[in-house]
This record gives sequence, structure tokens and C-alpha cells, in this order.
Amino acid sequence: MSAVMNQTSTQPASPALLSVDGLSKSFGGIHAVRDISFRLHDQEILGLIGPNGAGKTTCFNLITGFYTPSSGKVAFKGRDITGAKPYSVAQAGIVRSFQKTNILRRLSVFENVLAGHYLASRQSLFDTFFPRAHVARAEKEARDSAAEIIEMIGLQSRLNAPATLLSCGELRLLEVAVALAAKPTILMLDEPAAGLNSSEAMAFGETLKKVRRTKVQAILLVEHNMSLVMGVSDRLVVMNFGEKLAEGKPAEIQGNAKVVEAYLGKARN
Repeated sequence: MSAVMNQTSTQPASPALLSVDGLSKSFGGIHAVRDISFRLHDQEILGLIGPNGAGKTTCFNLITGFYTPSSGKVAFKGRDITGAKPYSVAQAGIVRSFQKTNILRRLSVFENVLAGHYLASRQSLFDTFFPRAHVARAEKEARDSAAEIIEMIGLQSRLNAPATLLSCGELRLLEVAVALAAKPTILMLDEPAAGLNSSEAMAFGETLKKVRRTKVQAILLVEHNMSLVMGVSDRLVVMNFGEKLAEGKPAEIQGNAKVVEAYLGKARN
């Protein structure tokens, strides 16, 4: 096992779906993210990890338009989306979850996922008030898709339960289901396993692999559950103090002395 893996780790040969180049963000005199670069490729799960405060969520916010970068570039399928509004990024095909669940708590599980489908649908004002046959077909497809996603994510037994009755872990799963309903090309997940126990997290990891094969082209994952992220990720990017510390395959990252030091601290003699 390699003990050292620097930032020039070999990338997959396939073209990048998402390219992040020299991305930086400062708040006053504080550099939250500094000169971050990486690629996310088709059919890849890329883990973005690091200690608390490393800048992972800020990086997510920069990619998805919630923050405007101080410098750097974000490209999706070769098109520059740097600084685009969040709704434009989502409509283009990059959909994210949040650390804090962002669902409609008064609606049922099914209703939440059904609502998520309307980001992907575009319906004229005429069709809204005078629905034609194709509108009815689209409605049926949305309902069928919602049921399929809920089953895939493991919430079928809670299909009609109000979101207010869900556990913390179930809410995290529901948010992933709502994100999938928008039919993203890239799914970005910010700590989706928060609140899941070890067996639930393991099952969720298998679900992510299935999602990557059937529902999305790639996943960018921020997660503190190391067993989960090491088990599902094809590659990892490690951040520390706003900068990229290392990049490589999970086995390489596990053996990287700089990464171990960032997580555990420098050993004292």
C-alpha cells in the first residue's frame, strides 16, 4: 500500500463531467477555500473528505452557486458555470443535498418525492390550466418514478407517512430521494449518512452504488462516516484548512501520512 499520494494522482481517462480549477473563496481575510482543483468523471463516486472546518461544504456551495468564487472556474460538461445561480445549476443537471434536511415536513414521503419531480418538468401555463393527454402521461410517469425512487432508497414502508414523523436518518434518506426526483446528471450529497447507524449506513452505501448505476452519471460525496466513504468511493479528495491535501484511491489515502496527521494530529515522541 502506498504511503504517499500527492495532488498529481492519475485521473481516469474518461472526459470530466465536472471540472473544478483553482477554486478559491475568502470571507474578509479568511481563506475558506484556496486553489482547489479536481475532476469528477462519468460513472464515478468521488469522496470529498477532511476534518471539520476543512472547507468541504464551502466547496459544495461554490460549485452549486450558493457562493460566488473569489477566483477559479467550475465547468459542467465543458460549459463554464462559475457563479451561476443555484436554480440554473440544478436545472443544468447538478443537484445537491444539504447538511440540514431541506424537505417539506407537512407533506408525506411520497408527496415530497413527487414534488421533487417538478424541477425536471417544464409545463406551459396553458397545460397547467387545460391539461392535455401528454400532461396526464407525464403525471403518471412522475408518480411511478416517485414510488420507484422511494423503494430504491429504502423508505417504501414509510410511503404515506408525514415527514414530521420520520427519524433523523429517514429524513436524510428522504432528502436523497427528493434530489433524485429532479433527475440529476450529478448528485452532490453533503453528509447524507448523518443520523444513520452502522448497519443503515452500510445499506445506504449499497444504495449509492445502485443509484450511480441506474439514476445518475456521477456522485460527489461529502461524508464523515469513513467506513461508508471508503467503501463506496472510487477516488477521494482530501481537504484541510481550505486546501487540497491529497487525492487518490481509498487505499492510497488510508496510507497517506499527511492525511492521518490531519485527522489524528501529529504524534508526539
